Amino acid sequence: MKIIKYPLKTSWDSLLARPVLDYSHGESRVREILFQVKNRGDEALREYSLRFDGYEKAYFSVEAEEFETANALVSDELKSAIAQAAANIRAFHESQREQTIRVETTPGVSCWRKSVPITQVGLYIPGGTAPLFSTLLMLAIPAQLAGCRDIVICTPPGKDGNIHPAILYTADYLGIHQIFKIGGAQAIGALAYGTETIPRVSKIFGPGNQYVTLAKQIVSQQGTAIDMPAGPSEVAVVADKTANPTFIAADLLSQAEHGTDSQVILVTSCEPLLEVIRDEIELQLQQLPRKEIAREALHHSRMVLLENDEKVLEMINEYAPEHLILSVENPEVWAEKVENAGSVFLGHFTPESAGDYASGTNHTLPTNGFARSYSGVSLDSFVRKITFQQISPEGLLNLGTTVEVMAEAEELIAHKRAVSVRLEFIKGLNHG
Repeated sequence: MKIIKYPLKTSWDSLLARPVLDYSHGESRVREILFQVKNRGDEALREYSLRFDGYEKAYFSVEAEEFETANALVSDELKSAIAQAAANIRAFHESQREQTIRVETTPGVSCWRKSVPITQVGLYIPGGTAPLFSTLLMLAIPAQLAGCRDIVICTPPGKDGNIHPAILYTADYLGIHQIFKIGGAQAIGALAYGTETIPRVSKIFGPGNQYVTLAKQIVSQQGTAIDMPAGPSEVAVVADKTANPTFIAADLLSQAEHGTDSQVILVTSCEPLLEVIRDEIELQLQQLPRKEIAREALHHSRMVLLENDEKVLEMINEYAPEHLILSVENPEVWAEKVENAGSVFLGHFTPESAGDYASGTNHTLPTNGFARSYSGVSLDSFVRKITFQQISPEGLLNLGTTVEVMAEAEELIAHKRAVSVRLEFIKGLNHG
């Protein structure tokens, strides 16, 4: 992991650049997959399942006995962990409900806004080397709290045609049984367009590889909403002299093991920490089953030494990390000055892993600098906000002239007349 000391401000952009993702070679392939799924439905899905997943079967849906088998395979310890995580996630997202508040903007003019659930949502849950049943908790629970009527899950099977039991158990625990054994770009196409077997949805959530990411971006241009632009996982850690190097190294490696394109950043004004943390990373790296993946991620990661805390904060806000760990003496003070981050972890005993699994906050977060303009998934991600208004005759008398004057100034006379005919009617009643 490279150490950079006191870089000039002019070099920050290149220093903080994410790994370059070259999608050019995959885009035509993904577009062809989406085209085939849109036009040939289940037939295309079966072909791609055989080609990419080595799975061949006439149907994709998970049967009842598969949930029963998964229930027997998941340990009681993991079941208990899933239950606690689910309770925390539910409690945090339940608190995000907004009351409908009616506002009288002018006497006789009432306006209000109401949250209405998105009726059909699709959740893509990665399988493979990292079956992310935690992502199922993070997406399905707020979808249920929001009141989404149809929750459809797509997740890739293994070559034996089975889905990881922890994913099936979690879905069953949450009471969701509309699950399909399909992965990759073809799953995104199925959710976006619908097939004979898989229902079409209005919004797609969930992470995936570069083909899934590309497919989500393409269908979002065709009318299917997605949760957010996605990229590789990342974490930035701010550390001061009170930080524990063992903790820091573990935090950095916890993100580096996600994938070879992940990125981890350490920013500090305490020079003695650098070599100690780097040595600790190398020591812990040897103990990881995914050490080769983590090592590759560390090649495009950085440790940066800056002159003072003000510059550290400035760099962090410029980087806009998906995850930000404040391993400092006064984390609450630092947190108040954070402007750009997906999720922030305060203090020496708040590992990012807690947010990934069970503290309650959502782990589906903006990456690649999108934390400057996007929020992570929340209850709001699964609803639409519809505004309402109601105007009484008295209200229109109070507001009508304003609307008429503005409409006439914009030369939209029909707009003006829609008010004028009503005002004439109300005045006629008053004089009658």
